[in-house]
Amino acid sequence: MQDLDRALAEIGAIRSQLARGERFHGLGPSAFAATGVLAMLAAGAQGLFLTTPAAHAQTFLALWIAVAAVSAGVIGFEMRDRGRRMHSHLADEMIAAAIAQFMPAAAAAALLTAVLWLYAPQCLWMAPGLWQVAYGIGVFASRPFLPPAMRLVGGWYVATGLACIALAQGPHAFSPWAMGLPFGAGQMLVAAVLRFSDAGHE
Repeated sequence: MQDLDRALAEIGAIRSQLARGERFHGLGPSAFAATGVLAMLAAGAQGLFLTTPAAHAQTFLALWIAVAAVSAGVIGFEMRDRGRRMHSHLADEMIAAAIAQFMPAAAAAALLTAVLWLYAPQCLWMAPGLWQVAYGIGVFASRPFLPPAMRLVGGWYVATGLACIALAQGPHAFSPWAMGLPFGAGQMLVAAVLRFSDAGHE
């Protein structure tokens, strides 16, 4: 029985190693394009219904956290379906490996937000920029699984995040377009990169 368990463990390790060395085709452009549109719609809604976001920082954060959660669900659903269709023999291992690469950056963004919310609410205006920087770092961390052009996406999010931190103070704090434009354009850029890189794998 121990030999069987050892053999199964070795097979699992081999499959995980193979998954880490193969390009992941489970990310589809349609989900990222949809989340880009969602970000723009959310920015428009904020501009209409939350005209003084600096006075309602928690509402601002709740809105964009909800947008992020919905976006993650849309991307995750397509990744699961597409990954199993295009990587049937290693789908679960590749999906798990891709998520594991991105999760530290996502966790860091969540923890930073929680700390600012609880202990430094006067600094919450930095949250949009920090989210974008964390997203960009997550993209760079996931690069072994992604098309080479995805480095442009990582660079975009790091650059826009730093710009938000540098510029989004005072009257510009919590601007809807500090989130809508970077994430709307960034997700569309992801969709374009995936569309052209996976043209021969559909």
